[in-house]
Amino acid sequence: MSKTSTPGHHRRLTKAHKMSFAAFATIGAAALAATVVPAGNADAETTVTAAPVAWTQAVEGVQAKTVQHLASQTKLATEAAKVEAAVKAKAAAAAKAKANAAAAKAKAEAKAKAKAKAKAKANREAKAAASRSLARKPIYANNLDGWIKESLAIMKAHKIPGTYNGLYKNIMRESSGNPRAINNWDINAQNGVPSKGLLQIIKPTFLAYHVPGTPLDQYHPVANIVASANYAAHRYGSIDNVNSAY
Repeated sequence: MSKTSTPGHHRRLTKAHKMSFAAFATIGAAALAATVVPAGNADAETTVTAAPVAWTQAVEGVQAKTVQHLASQTKLATEAAKVEAAVKAKAAAAAKAKANAAAAKAKAEAKAKAKAKAKAKANREAKAAASRSLARKPIYANNLDGWIKESLAIMKAHKIPGTYNGLYKNIMRESSGNPRAINNWDINAQNGVPSKGLLQIIKPTFLAYHVPGTPLDQYHPVANIVASANYAAHRYGSIDNVNSAY
């Protein structure tokens, strides 16, 4: 008779299958031995008693191995879960640190931009103020007319009395409008302090009545006019009241 095989039913038994069948075969043999016992045999009672014990031990062994296997799998699953949780926690911490760093960088950049913007605004305002100041500040001509007008503006700021005509008439009498004029022959010159400048003021008087904000130069036309007008105001009430050497 030839051997035939039905498709789908011919399978190779694995080692695990073989071991399972062997275990159950052993258990079955023990059970069979417990049932097939000749009557009147002197060891019958012992054999009948031994068969259930073998069966129970075999079942308990399988159960113990199963419990051990399940415990091992549970332990592995728990450790895997712990590892996965640690990885997730580390990733979350890294993401949080990255987010914090990005936020700090953005904050620093915003602060720097705000500071630069404020500085630029301050610079614009300073330039605008300087432009307005220049626009308000008159430009005086570098001649006798300009010197007198600038001197009058300074005199007004320092509450020193005097008029254009009062300054002009005294300047023309004293120096003819020459800011470098010097008197080397009068008593002041003989005493070593010659009269100088537009209003022919001596150095001690110039220093005593010098007006802050003007050059400390006896020959400077504006400084000379303002100091002389200040001296005349203290001695005569105003430069307008001076009609001769003073």
